Amino acid sequence: MTLKGKTAIVTGSSSGIGKAIALEMARKGANVIVNYRSSEEEALEVLKEVKVLTDGLAIKADVSNEEEMKSLFEETVKKFGRVDIVVANAGLQVDSPFLEMDLKQWQTVIDVNLTGQFIAMNLAARQFMKQEHKMGQARGNIICMSSVHDMIPWAGHVNYAASKGGVSMLMKSVAQELAPKGIRVNAISPGAIKTSINEEAWSNPANLKELNKLIPYKRIGQPIDVAKAAVWLASVESDYVVGETLYVDGGMMLYPEFSDNG
Repeated sequence: MTLKGKTAIVTGSSSGIGKAIALEMARKGANVIVNYRSSEEEALEVLKEVKVLTDGLAIKADVSNEEEMKSLFEETVKKFGRVDIVVANAGLQVDSPFLEMDLKQWQTVIDVNLTGQFIAMNLAARQFMKQEHKMGQARGNIICMSSVHDMIPWAGHVNYAASKGGVSMLMKSVAQELAPKGIRVNAISPGAIKTSINEEAWSNPANLKELNKLIPYKRIGQPIDVAKAAVWLASVESDYVVGETLYVDGGMMLYPEFSDNG
């Protein structure tokens, strides 16, 4: 699979899954925009790795701020002339029991995880429509980052689960509308992936053993597992895949609690 000559924006790519996607797309030849909100030092380190492989930029932008995201797209087009791939990856958790959750905790997660994806997708589609398009090829590719919790309820995380459920229907509805225009929209829903956001769940053997009870494949995922899926969805190898969610979860969606007849 090659992304040579393509330009990819990966939101929230200064660390974790986003970083892995940015680097894997760079390995496949794409110019990569490393987006960050606050961690400039980390973003510049990622960009340094990207530039060993291809070209790129590190651009600060809060995905929930439309004006900042417009500037990100404008800077990208100024540098590379076009945008071909947008991975709406940026996300966060603000966890709380439902009875203790306040409106700010709810809104913060919805603003980034759901509205942030809408903004990135909307700006991407508008940019794709401006660009020269070769018939028989996708005009552009949008990849939404969702979660197994777009299907699995998650007590204590209702804001996060609601945001990811929203991403699922947002992706499908946008895909339905944009497919006739040659724009492919798909999603990736990771399961348990070894990143800092869930370090408590894997950082000691006892917690990891409990986590593995939820994973039929019996290993926690790595960011590269998601990155390889993202590259496939962004490439011509998946050109007939539209409006689909790819679960990268080691089988978590198989509901292992029922493996012994429940």
